[in-house]
Amino acid sequence: MSKIIYVLNGPNLNALGKREPGIYGGKTLADIETDCKTVGGDLGFSVDFRQSNHEGVLVDWLHEAGDRAAGVAINPGAYGHTSIALHDAIRAISIPVVEVHISNIHAREEFRHKSMIAPAAKGMICGFGPHSYILALHALKNITQ
Repeated sequence: MSKIIYVLNGPNLNALGKREPGIYGGKTLADIETDCKTVGGDLGFSVDFRQSNHEGVLVDWLHEAGDRAAGVAINPGAYGHTSIALHDAIRAISIPVVEVHISNIHAREEFRHKSMIAPAAKGMICGFGPHSYILALHALKNITQ
């Protein structure tokens, strides 16, 4: 089994630290990447951490992960609420995928309450700020053993 976990990030997550810190906190995506790589190493995984504002790139990375990785943590950003393409890409791969959101999407605007990703993912972690990523890594460790 591969010892790689992909951590994929969707649109606007490159603006973390500047974008609505009252909702998303003050950590940058680079800070979260550092945390994920440290914890991933502690859990016995290498972490391949990526971000794109483009849906098709995320689909390509999911397909790649299906061939190379033990699992995926994905923060699809707004695509989580709209993307059938990401849903289908997750269903097309045979590794576990955990959906991640920094904020509690169920406590926000109505349009954020529905996830297109959740029915295809192994599970969802949301509402724990940047620590949501760390919880996802622990979940992936647990379900890939």
